Amino acid sequence: MKRNEFIQKSFQSLIGLALLDSISTNAFGAEKLTVQQIIDTILKNYAGEPIKNTNDTIKAGSVDMVVSGIVTTMFPSVEVIRKAHSIGANFLIVHEPTYYNGSDNKTLVENNTQVKLKEELLQQLNMTIWRFHDYAHAMRPDFVSYGVAKSVDWLKYYEIGSPILNIPESSLKNIVKLFKKGLKINHLRYIGKDDKPCKKVALLPGAWGGSRQMSTLVNQKPDVIIVGEAVEWETVEFIRDCQSLGHEAAMIVLGHSVSEEPGMVYFAEWLTKKISDLKVTHIPSNDPFKWD
Repeated sequence: MKRNEFIQKSFQSLIGLALLDSISTNAFGAEKLTVQQIIDTILKNYAGEPIKNTNDTIKAGSVDMVVSGIVTTMFPSVEVIRKAHSIGANFLIVHEPTYYNGSDNKTLVENNTQVKLKEELLQQLNMTIWRFHDYAHAMRPDFVSYGVAKSVDWLKYYEIGSPILNIPESSLKNIVKLFKKGLKINHLRYIGKDDKPCKKVALLPGAWGGSRQMSTLVNQKPDVIIVGEAVEWETVEFIRDCQSLGHEAAMIVLGHSVSEEPGMVYFAEWLTKKISDLKVTHIPSNDPFKWD
């Protein structure tokens, strides 16, 4: 199915769901749910216009597939796919790409046997994958930033639509410890003095890019910026020079996957309330790195 047809079909289907708050036995009786019905239930909670050229499309399988179970995750790694199949789930809702680039272009690298092997595995296991990225961030609240704030008990400081949280003063080191515990991170990187007092926090999980990260630092002037990943010759060097030139902004780099995983955990909790007849399980894709 082409992207435009997929988007059109999704939003046309919302007409029939407009009066539904959730899919349950009361709404559908014993009817089995398809991928499309579940997508429609999710998207009807989005109040804006359809996102043009969205990457939130089907990456494998079919919208007409009857769903036996749902798994949410960050990255649909081979390990996650196999675990999902082992628990009887056949619908993966993922935040990041399946085929190693933002648009899931399977021909970005010619003769890519890795892509072919992954396609074959998904077909063999009869799995459908839908990416939930653009709409996840466009929802109010943003599923990802909300989930991260929830994981470190910062919801009381969270403002919908703003990356800035004004927290009670805490040292940089204590914030590092808080995120390691709350997000279950074994190792992370940071720049700044351990005892630096921090009250104004910029929370930018995932990959915002150097331009947006540096713009936040310049315009919002946070005490610390917390990111998923950063290009070392961009934001990292910017932070280092900031400290040498009088603005001692600190930086915490969590790692991309672990920084947004709490958003998909929260999404699984949210979706469970919307779809009571199907089991929704979160399987973390985890940090791919080892540390020596």
